[in-house]
Amino acid sequence: MAKIPQILLIYTGGTIGMLKDYKTGALKNFNFDKLLKHIPEINQLNCKVKSISFENPIDSSNMNPKSWVKIADIIEKNYEIFDGFVVLHGSDTMSYTSSAISFMFENLTKPVIFTGSQLPIGDLRTDAKENLITSIEIASSQENGLPIISEVCLYFEYKLYRANRTTKINAENFEAFTSPNYQPLAISGVHLNFNKLLISGPKLSNKLKVRKKLNNNIVILKIFPGIIKKVVESILNIPEIEGVVLETYGSGNATTEPWFINLLKKGIQKGIHIVNVTQCESGNVIMGQYETSIALKEIGIINGNDITTESALAKLMYLLGEKIPKKEFKNIFETSLRGEMSEF
Repeated sequence: MAKIPQILLIYTGGTIGMLKDYKTGALKNFNFDKLLKHIPEINQLNCKVKSISFENPIDSSNMNPKSWVKIADIIEKNYEIFDGFVVLHGSDTMSYTSSAISFMFENLTKPVIFTGSQLPIGDLRTDAKENLITSIEIASSQENGLPIISEVCLYFEYKLYRANRTTKINAENFEAFTSPNYQPLAISGVHLNFNKLLISGPKLSNKLKVRKKLNNNIVILKIFPGIIKKVVESILNIPEIEGVVLETYGSGNATTEPWFINLLKKGIQKGIHIVNVTQCESGNVIMGQYETSIALKEIGIINGNDITTESALAKLMYLLGEKIPKKEFKNIFETSLRGEMSEF
């Protein structure tokens, strides 16, 4: 007889874990010890669910690398006990957190599914129940005794995405996330349909490694028509800065003003790692395709390809934390490590 999957539910905070006090109208944290009482449908799933909560649940706007390490610690300590993990998280920074967790876990062989909601779990029209129930079902889905999913994912409004490919696009609609350059790994309808050609297989022969040394001495620099020299100069001269996510136009283009190129070149010479990502919702960086990106390529800017800003930020923190030698850094960043970018 097949073993019933054991799923650990990790509540960090966010809208999904709120209940409305109908006397005051205020939202308050949900007691996840009483989860099954409020969502009895979970009893119909072919798995056993246990829950753990941050001692002090936080709004996702307050998420930071210390909280990411706390999530990683919980998963690591319970990794051998449970078959899958569902992380409940506020939607505003979910793409950042789930991207970071994807880099922190190397050789993952079990599912880690992030989800949340736009409305509280106690609201009459909530999207929380479907997101939560389906996320648990995905985390417990197995084939031939092995989990179908063995990577970090994000589930929202009937779609399962690779977490480090996602970005939040809507603060109002239930369909809050998209994966601009990678198709969903699964779609939930009448049936739960997995796209197995897109799913990363588990590396069963390799031991799990959890990387918790994150370096957040990083800045996002979004260029715009009319950006002035003093702004770029002041950012690149911040003493602690070690990495820059440079959001450029189109396929990686930027102004060719000599002062701009020279400042970036000096930054690189100082040891700052600068990654070129596009401001566009989809598509990829192709430095050298236009004259306006040739100089960026020549001075050694890192090509972010089709990586999202959220994932680029997380990857920079991860690689800087691993203290990758400068001569190897560019090549390693431009290599897909967790399926976060396409290989052309």
